Amino acid sequence: MNYQNLITRIFFKMITITDKAKSKIQDLMHDSQMGADYFLRVSVKGGGCSGLSYNLDFDNEEQKGDQFFEDKGIKIALDMKSFLYLAGTELDFTDGLNGKGFNFNNPNASRSCGCGESFSV
Repeated sequence: MNYQNLITRIFFKMITITDKAKSKIQDLMHDSQMGADYFLRVSVKGGGCSGLSYNLDFDNEEQKGDQFFEDKGIKIALDMKSFLYLAGTELDFTDGLNGKGFNFNNPNASRSCGCGESFSV
């Protein structure tokens, strides 16, 4: 067993998505005419007002070290660094008057900015 598979088994807290996030992801994929080989890539990048920022994208190419999860029929990929920051995170989508977009309910974040797009641990 390689190191990355061992880490995945130890920290088997995957990224989950709410029903609203699932619906929005499916709508975006359908509107962009993405094939079945596409998946949601979730990552963490340096930057933002709290030090780290969330990134969502669609991809159809596996990268070395990717960790894959599936929730509610949505395939999700994370690189190993992002996985360590995001293990156990729930991805939600809101479309209310006080804000619209994807939200990360990250149990690993010790602090988040007001916009919800960056965090620190």
